[in-house]
Parts: sequence; structure tokens; C-alpha cells
Amino acid sequence: MHKGTEKSARPDGVKLRKRGNITVNIVTSVLVLLMVFSVIAIAIGYWQFSDRFTEEYSDNAIRIAQAAEVYLDADNFDQFLAEGEDSFNYESYATPYTTLQALCDRVNAQFIYVIIPDTSDYGHITFVMNIVNTDSPFERYKVGYVRETTNDDYREKYRMIMEGESTEELVVRDKGFIESGSHITAMIPLYSETEGKVAAILCVQRQMDALTSSRKTFTVRVIIALGVIVLLAAIAYIFLLNRSLIRPIKTITKETERFSSDPTPAAVSLASTVKGRAEIAVLAQSVDRMEHATLENIENLTRATAERQRIGTELELASQIQQNMLNHVFPEHPSFEIFASMTPAKEVGGDFYDFFMLDDDRLGIVIADVSGKGVPAALFMMITKILIIDTAMMYSSPAEILRSVNERICANNQLDMFVTVWLGILDLRTGRLTASNAGHEYPMIRRADGPYELLKDKHGFVIGGMSGMKFTDYELTLQEGDAIFVYTDGLAEATDMNEQIFGVERVIAALNEVPQPTPFATLAQVQSSVDAFVGDAPQFDDLTMLCLKYKGRRQDDANVIPGEEQTNNE
Repeated sequence: MHKGTEKSARPDGVKLRKRGNITVNIVTSVLVLLMVFSVIAIAIGYWQFSDRFTEEYSDNAIRIAQAAEVYLDADNFDQFLAEGEDSFNYESYATPYTTLQALCDRVNAQFIYVIIPDTSDYGHITFVMNIVNTDSPFERYKVGYVRETTNDDYREKYRMIMEGESTEELVVRDKGFIESGSHITAMIPLYSETEGKVAAILCVQRQMDALTSSRKTFTVRVIIALGVIVLLAAIAYIFLLNRSLIRPIKTITKETERFSSDPTPAAVSLASTVKGRAEIAVLAQSVDRMEHATLENIENLTRATAERQRIGTELELASQIQQNMLNHVFPEHPSFEIFASMTPAKEVGGDFYDFFMLDDDRLGIVIADVSGKGVPAALFMMITKILIIDTAMMYSSPAEILRSVNERICANNQLDMFVTVWLGILDLRTGRLTASNAGHEYPMIRRADGPYELLKDKHGFVIGGMSGMKFTDYELTLQEGDAIFVYTDGLAEATDMNEQIFGVERVIAALNEVPQPTPFATLAQVQSSVDAFVGDAPQFDDLTMLCLKYKGRRQDDANVIPGEEQTNNE
């Protein structure tokens, strides 16, 4: 097998097309990934910083309002409004006004005011008391002053408090032109002990100048820091990725291709070349065991005289290969849940599934069904699985991955075996699923709170059937709570004692019977339905299923309430 961009010759004289340099592809992809990560990190940091700062301001405003509440008696408000500015002549007005003025100056609030909204449509408010910070350029509204409500947001907050739906509300205004500057207004109800209901609303307004200034400083510092981190991380990541993943996979792939065409002992075992405790090292050890077991089986088959012994050895070996190659670790991830199972038939076949992170934001999902049974199918399954994972590191398109794998398998497919494959790549940031189908079963898709439905996607030819085949990508956008279910034909073709097949319709019905459709519960329900249908009938094919539930995009959305122009202190 030639390296780099050299052409490698097939036994029939056909030359393989040149392939791109994998190092260049990795360097480019790492740089792009880190740049995207930096942008996301800056955006998330900006939003989280703003949210945390806003939350702190909001909490303080609420606490100030609660502290001011104790100095006010709502049962006096009618008298204050009747007397107007003359209310200052009364100790019941002057005392709390003086106290709240001191509180306003001490906590650096912009305004502390008491209003009574017009409860017919909340379009106007009447000021009972209006305290303005001593350092503020604004003048206070007189007792009984009436003005229009600033905007619909304020109108709704007033309504909720006056009608008893809420005991505290906040209005955040830091977008667009605001005459009184960016601010947070906290509102709490003032109750009349005589009437036993909400009589007025106490409001505290705090300016957000510190937030605006700190946000700019934070952004500049983060951009500089991330620039340095990206440069250092790119160098380290490229070095580590090449050493820990690319080179070991190339070594394993080269050995499996050699062994598939020339099943003789390797000069140096993969376990001595690919070391460590990572999954790649486990895979290398599994390939060594597979080669050793295969060679032993060939020797045993040569000496064997009993067909039963040959079949038993083959089934045991194939079963071991299948179990070693399946991914049994289902990670806990903030963006998705996944679960899969493979129930082997009595006659071992070549079903397999896998899922793997292509990078921090892209998840690869594959399920496949190899033609034939026994050791050849298990070996073909393993080679196909390794080739798909290897090729997925070089291409971002499922169709291109399948095309490349098909060419490599067809280059040395002396047994004329083939495999049906469904391959998808899910972008965890956007929910976009790009997939390609090489002669495999139609997937099932479930939108959030909806039923599972059959997705009749575009089909390509099987892998290994013919060189030069092209495959087609198609895209789906998964929203939060959406799920996709893929399977092999062993599910729909499960047969009962009367030789009736389970069928696609029963698959859909079983999927929609799950009360809490997590991937684990979904597969458990489908398996239970199949078992009940089949009964004591023998299983003739592997039954493999995989379910993925998308939990949402990996980004935070700033939730800032837009505001209109304001005149004075709202």
C-alpha cells in the first residue's frame, strides 16, 4: 500500500485516484475548528458575563425595593393624592420621603418611586411619590403627576402585579436609545391593609453604566487571550492528534488490509506498535487477537474432518470479533442521548453500529449490515468499520466517506462481499444532520412531542458492490427533543412461528408506544415488541438498532427585552 498522494495499483491493473494529504486536511480542520471555538467562546463568555452582571443588578434592585417597602403605608396614598404637593406638610409623607431619599443616595439608585396604574388598560400611571438621586440630572415628578406608560413591557408588568399574578417583576433596558441610560427597574406590590389588595407599585431603577464599561473591557481581554490560546492549542492539538490517532489508525488499517489479502502472521504485532490504554490501543489488540485467532482457525479447519467442529469454531470466532468491535460505552453528553444494541442470531452475521466524535461539535453515527454469515462477514465487518472511521477523519461529507470506503473495498474484494450502510454526521451546534444511505433500511424520525415516521431518504448502491459509484448527501435539521432511529433488516424481517414478518408498520407502532421516549426506553420497547411477536420462533438474522435523541444546540441565547425611547425615569 503506497502512502501520501502516490497511486496504488490494483491486481486488475486499475490505478486508484490520488488522495489529498491527510496532514494538510488535519491542520486546516484544526485551525477552522479552533477559530469557530474561539468565536463561540467569546460569544458565550460575553452573554454569560452580561447575564451574570444583569442578574446581580436585578437582585440588588429587588432588595432595595424590599428595604424601601417597610417605610410606606399604602392606606395613606389616597390622602397624598388628594392633597397633592401639600402632602409634604404631613409627617406621614415627609418622613418616608426623607428616609427613601437617603436610601436612594446611599445605594446609588437612579429613582425610587411609587405609582398607581390605570387598571382599565394600564396605559397611564399616577405618581404618588418620586425620589430622584441627588446626583441625577433629572427632576422629580410632583405628587399626582399622570403620564403614559412607557411601553407594552411595562404595561404587562404593571398588570401582573396589580392583578396578583406576580410579587416581583423586572424590566431590563440596555438596547437602543434610552434617554435615562441603560437601566434595570425592579417592581414590587404595595398592599392596602384596609382593603386587603394591591394598592400601588413600588419601583426602583438602577443604572447599568458599569455593565457597559466592564463588558467592553472583558471582550478585548478575552479576544487577546483566546488568540494566544488558539495558536498554542493548534500546535499542540495537531501534534497530539497525529501521534495518538492518525498514525495508529493508518498502521491498523494497513495491517488489516494486508491480512485480508494475505492472511499470514505479521512481522511485528500491532499491540507492540500501538500502545496505551486508549480505544485505539484496544482496537490494535483486538486486531492482533483476530489475526491470531483467524490463523489458528485456518489451521484447525485444515486438520478438521468434522463439519460441525468447523462451523462451531467459525461461529465462536465471529461472535468474539463482533463483540470486540461494538461500542458498549454510551456517553452522557449535554447535546444528545444515544443508545444502541445488537442481538446476534444463532448464525453469526456481520451487523455493526458505531458512534464517534469527529471533533468537539460533530458526532458520527453509522449502522451497517454485511452480506453473508460467519467469519468472512465478521472480518469484512471489521475492515469496513475501521475504514469508515479512518476515512471520516479525512472527509466532512458522508457521501464522500462512503465513496472513498467503497473504492478501497472494491480494490481488493475477492469474495465479492458487500455491506449496506447508513452514515450520518450531526452538527451539535446547529442540529443539522447530514446523512447518506448506501442501500440500507429507511431510518425513522421523530419530531419533539410527535410520533415516529418513516423517512424515505435517497438510496445509493451498496458498499463493495461496484467501484466508481457515487453517493448522495441529504440534510435534516433536528430541533430540541427530536430523535432518529436506525436499524438493520433483521428487525423488520423478524419472523414468527407462522412465518409472518414483523414489518415496518409494527416497528413504527412499537416506537410510538414508548411513554418516555429516551433512546434506552425506545430500544427496550422495540425489543420487547419483537420478542412478543416472534415468540419461540428461531432468530435467523442479527437484530441491530440505534437511537439518538437531540437535546438542543450548544449555545446560549441572550434574552434581552427590547425597549422604546423613554422620557424621564422609566
